[in-house]
Amino acid sequence: MAHHRRMRLYCFAHAGAGTSSFHGWDGILGPDVEVVPLALPGRGERRGEPRITDREALLADLSKRFTAAPPGPFALYGHSLGAMIAHTVTCALHEAGLPGPSLLAVGACPPPATRTPLSGAHHATDAELVRLLGVMGAVPEGARPGGFWYRTALPVLRDDLALADSLRAAARRPLAPGPLPVPLLVVTGEDDPMVGPDAAAGWDRWTAGPVTRRTLPGDHYFAGRQELPRLLADACRAVGHAAAREGTPHCCSVPALAATDKV
Repeated sequence: MAHHRRMRLYCFAHAGAGTSSFHGWDGILGPDVEVVPLALPGRGERRGEPRITDREALLADLSKRFTAAPPGPFALYGHSLGAMIAHTVTCALHEAGLPGPSLLAVGACPPPATRTPLSGAHHATDAELVRLLGVMGAVPEGARPGGFWYRTALPVLRDDLALADSLRAAARRPLAPGPLPVPLLVVTGEDDPMVGPDAAAGWDRWTAGPVTRRTLPGDHYFAGRQELPRLLADACRAVGHAAAREGTPHCCSVPALAATDKV
């Protein structure tokens, strides 16, 4: 890292989740990358707060995290819904002329213009929504209508899907300052039934920076595996070293990851 500064890696989880996917990452990332999981309202330690379902409320909630953050390099990783959150934050910083991330990493998420089986699913009946979520492995065995999961988890998932649709719609609008000048790392799971490597290929059009695509072992929820934090640590170090050499922290490539698209 330039001047041995530690890079902060802000992480956003998939729909319905808190921050447990990122527990233990500090021991994998190494001493020069600090993981900073960010929970949305309505889950984890913020369980008592009203949930958010649109871009404006999301940015109002997150703005101080980034506008008042200490100086220094940072990266963003988002998984599934979290990928759209990370992309939205990057766009908002770019639109405001504020320092953006040295790296934007998105996992298990198709690009904003791609419709998925879950697009518009927040309007579905409980039965149809549960069927769609079951394809992704998001419904625990034994969940029954009227039971605990239906009463607690399903409403959160429904609201998160509404948020995802809002973020995708906003991302498709023209970006006044132009494409994002940010290196983009796109990660997919080799056994993901919803977002395979082909589905993620369209991310290239959403940045003017270099794009690297990688496929990791696992299904849609590969964020819980050790391969992902190891990859992100390598990516953070790569952009940090490149920025130190080039003096251009927001347009450098990801050289250490350019040789292959699979690990």
